Amino acid sequence: MGKLELKNISMSFEKKPVLRDLNMTVQEGEFVSILGPSGSGKSTIFHLIGGMLKPDAGNIMQNGKDITGQKGHISYMPQAPSLFPWRTVLENVLITQEINGKKDKALALDMLKKAGLSSYANATPAELSGGMKQRVSFVRALMSPMPLLLLDEPFGALDELTRLEMQKWLLSLWSMDKRTVLFITHNIDEALYLSDRIYILPSNPNDKPMEATVPFPRPRADDLWLNQEFLEWKKDIYYKLKPSEVKQIEQNN
Repeated sequence: MGKLELKNISMSFEKKPVLRDLNMTVQEGEFVSILGPSGSGKSTIFHLIGGMLKPDAGNIMQNGKDITGQKGHISYMPQAPSLFPWRTVLENVLITQEINGKKDKALALDMLKKAGLSSYANATPAELSGGMKQRVSFVRALMSPMPLLLLDEPFGALDELTRLEMQKWLLSLWSMDKRTVLFITHNIDEALYLSDRIYILPSNPNDKPMEATVPFPRPRADDLWLNQEFLEWKKDIYYKLKPSEVKQIEQNN
């Protein structure tokens, strides 16, 4: 069960507010993205959900249970693959299961096969390309028994073509697993292509986040980026991401 709720979350660092009365819900099996400028609190939200930080106010609920400040409830994929260089691909993938006292080698090999990595099971990370390392990192996250998967801009360091291929691959693998996903990105195209819903965080914590339900049916078309409705959505979200002060100046000119 992977429903997640953030209720009236506030968080400050050195008396500087980062989040204020944030409310956010991710339904079970839903793919939700968080968009926002640097400093808007995206990674802070992940640290709060993962129990690495405790909010100044508010509660974090998973299926009605309060998990505020608690660890061990999520599977997490960081921006960098963070693979252990002395372990093989298979051994890296099995780490999350080892931590939880269970190791299913057959399942790991099957997941690597679905990821197109079966011939690299005994390779080391040094033998892999950047995109392949990201695939290993994602398979490792899926091997965790946790129903909630947090992805922190996992494709941000990849070139554009590799990034597009990884997005397609992610959706194909997620469609089989249907894990509840919360995804951080700076890329509007990526958020629209991957998500069911998008939360748009403001640069000013006093402003309320905006929410958008993505209208495009699944499975997503390969040429969705060229769709006129997609371009209109991209333009609208781009404007929403602008700081309120900039919008005010533009309206006055």
